[in-house]
Amino acid sequence: MSAKVAIIGRPNVGKSTLLNALTGQERAIVSPVAGTTRDAVDETIVRNGVEYILVDTAGIRRKGKTHDMAEKLSVVMARRNIRMAHVVLLMLDATEGIVGLDATIAGYAHEGGRGVIICVNKWDEITGQGGQKKAAFEAEIRDKFKFLDYAPVVFLSAKAGHGIQKLFTLIKEVYDQASTRISTGELNRFVDQLHFEERKIYYITQHSIRPPAFAVFTDKGGPLHFSHQRYLVNQLRKRFGFTGTPILVQTRAKKKGKK
Repeated sequence: MSAKVAIIGRPNVGKSTLLNALTGQERAIVSPVAGTTRDAVDETIVRNGVEYILVDTAGIRRKGKTHDMAEKLSVVMARRNIRMAHVVLLMLDATEGIVGLDATIAGYAHEGGRGVIICVNKWDEITGQGGQKKAAFEAEIRDKFKFLDYAPVVFLSAKAGHGIQKLFTLIKEVYDQASTRISTGELNRFVDQLHFEERKIYYITQHSIRPPAFAVFTDKGGPLHFSHQRYLVNQLRKRFGFTGTPILVQTRAKKKGKK
């Protein structure tokens, strides 16, 4: 297994510090000055028999704030690395809270079909880091990133090295879940237990992984209603998992006379 992992986020949220924590060495330049990383930095490590290719991307800024060509190019390269990754680590700064640009960056990962882990960095700097504060912060994440309801959240301190072991475990889990392939036989048994009112579903097949994508054969053409598609995706997650990865569903009308 070789998992490519992109570390993304706003400038100065600790991406380079996290890269150093994951590799165990000072591989990337760390500075309190936002925007120090201009190019993607790749490092490969092997941990418990698993190869991780880690990419520290340049901080993504609002378009209006990308004045020079180097800055604009870094944004383009960061988005390219998101598309090429298997798993994306979306970094948030616990001391600054969630801002609008965080949601924009999260959308890049979601739209690219990448597995996503939300990393709340600098959690050790929050006074009274109890369970209630974590629950409140995660509730805010779920409220503002509704489209990332499938992404696990991990609280960590890249600088102190807290939460790094859990992060490695999550990266492997999300990679494995995004790579899961369900047989047509299993999916047919799954379909038999669905309660669908909008239309009749004959069968479902999975045609690709990373992200898992399914073709749903029904008695009507056109996509499912949003609420029905969400129901189907939720049932797929409930039955098969798919932690940390988006699920794609495409509807196809079954041709008459074909089984």
